[in-house]
Amino acid sequence: MKTIFSIGHYSINVFGLFIAIGILVGYLITLKETKRKEFSTDTITDLILYVIVFGIIGARLYYVLVFNLDYYLDNLGKIVAVWDGGLSIQGALIGGGIATLIYSKIKKINLWKAADIMAPGIILGQAIGRVGCDVFGVVMKNKYFWGVLMDGRLLHPAQIYESILNYILFGILWARRKSVKYDGQLFFTYLIGFSINRFIVEFFRANPMFIDPFTVAHATSAALIVISIIGLIILKKGNKTKNKIKGKMFSITTGEIVLILSMIIVSLLLYYFWVWR
Repeated sequence: MKTIFSIGHYSINVFGLFIAIGILVGYLITLKETKRKEFSTDTITDLILYVIVFGIIGARLYYVLVFNLDYYLDNLGKIVAVWDGGLSIQGALIGGGIATLIYSKIKKINLWKAADIMAPGIILGQAIGRVGCDVFGVVMKNKYFWGVLMDGRLLHPAQIYESILNYILFGILWARRKSVKYDGQLFFTYLIGFSINRFIVEFFRANPMFIDPFTVAHATSAALIVISIIGLIILKKGNKTKNKIKGKMFSITTGEIVLILSMIIVSLLLYYFWVWR
């Protein structure tokens, strides 16, 4: 990982910085949605803290169990060394989902309304956080100008592929958020969208195989898509309010589109001229 600065044995790296920025921006977006939906700001803030903690635990456990189990069985003390790298976003989603489920049961809040409120902020945070990631993709078969040259090899910048797709998904969710028919619809749309994004990007990464040419992350993405579709069907059938959509199904201003495009451009500039240099 690229280090920004060090104090003694402790270092601040680029990936950690972008994750922190992603969490902050995602939190601010979530607060905006919380007020719009007239939900408790304190409740959402508390929930986000639990989601972050459980998300990190889930991300680490998933990585240890799926991506490098043999190494960690021989080096048990390294399991907790998250500062050395080794986190899985899919594991973070599972851990965060468990935290949300438990918290909603204890506090007796509307689980799916809270999930919808957090969905746009989560994917925007993921898009920003990915910019600082230094886990590159496989070697390019053809030389493209956007490839990253490392150790004499031209690699796919898989992390920036995922970042761009996540920015686009954020735009879709942001435009869709005012026209959902029932609580939970936006969250499962996010889960399906992100799983599709990761399924695509996974073809450019080198991860443990499930069934060649599909990796374990492919299998996880497929499972999340199936679960999400089932969840949408169940929630739709259980919806008693029969909300009618007023206006457009997608609503987004020109300024918001420009802002999202600007974030993509800034991310690309930071990535190519600072992060991987």
